[in-house]
Amino acid sequence: MISYQIEQNLSPAEFKELLIRSTLGERRPIEDEETLSKMLQHANLIVCARDDKGKLLGIARSLSDFSYCTYLSDLAVDEAYQKQGIGKELIRQTKLASAKAKLILLSAPKAINYYPKIGMTKWEQCYVLNNLEDLK
Repeated sequence: MISYQIEQNLSPAEFKELLIRSTLGERRPIEDEETLSKMLQHANLIVCARDDKGKLLGIARSLSDFSYCTYLSDLAVDEAYQKQGIGKELIRQTKLASAKAKLILLSAPKAINYYPKIGMTKWEQCYVLNNLEDLK
């Protein structure tokens, strides 16, 4: 049985292990414990999926104002548990926790075809600025 709950005190080590067990570890700074710690510290909505023994199977880590927008920054599910509806339920639980807000995410390349299948709308209007020097 899988349980879903909002968690405030997820450890960076447990977060890192899940990122490694999912494909998201390829795109996150898993060797930088300080960054992982700050990612958890500054997220204000973290929904976790756990098995009946407490093993972390999935996470939806978000930043939200709970009114206008919720940015779902990380959606990660242990590869051994993918294709069981865990990711979709993590998204549902995130939306329930911020019901009025529009849910926004940037897809990892490997997951780009997943989101339309579960009813999310693709938008083309996304921009990224990594380096301040690039701002003109």
